[in-house]
Amino acid sequence: MKKTFTSAPLFAALCIGLCTTAAHAVEVGQPAPEFSLPAAIGLLGNAELRGKVTYLDFWASWCGPCKKSFPWMSEMQSRYGSRGFQVIAINLDKKREDADRFLAETPASFKVAFDGKGESARLFAIKGMPSSVLIGPDGRVIAVHSGFRDEERKELEARIAVALATVPALASSR
Repeated sequence: MKKTFTSAPLFAALCIGLCTTAAHAVEVGQPAPEFSLPAAIGLLGNAELRGKVTYLDFWASWCGPCKKSFPWMSEMQSRYGSRGFQVIAINLDKKREDADRFLAETPASFKVAFDGKGESARLFAIKGMPSSVLIGPDGRVIAVHSGFRDEERKELEARIAVALATVPALASSR
């Protein structure tokens, strides 16, 4: 009986800790966490998000669905880039060489940043690959999505189009 009482506070502390961690997950309507990462040229971070609708994608070279998502993201960048949209893909491979090999086989026509330590993934509470966060020009999260399946392409594109259409500054500049 004594063991039950001593383990109860420990169990409660663990539950509180887990609940606190969940509260830090990226949520729709909240500001995107601050990040700054090395890119092919310079650094990429929140400064690049301001004023644009951004599709922030987390990926790794070993991820099969990531390989399928890259051509689609390039298409979205091409289709909506002139309307204030951008794709930023954050690679989470521990070895940059793995990412470089992937990019040689599956080119990106959008910005790519590198985070071998996975710090940005922790900030955004990423649990699987690929995962994406749609961010408005005000830096607030519009949508969060996990995975990439062919049947979701239209839905993801619709979210992008709606985000671009509902942003007054972007809509008036078209």
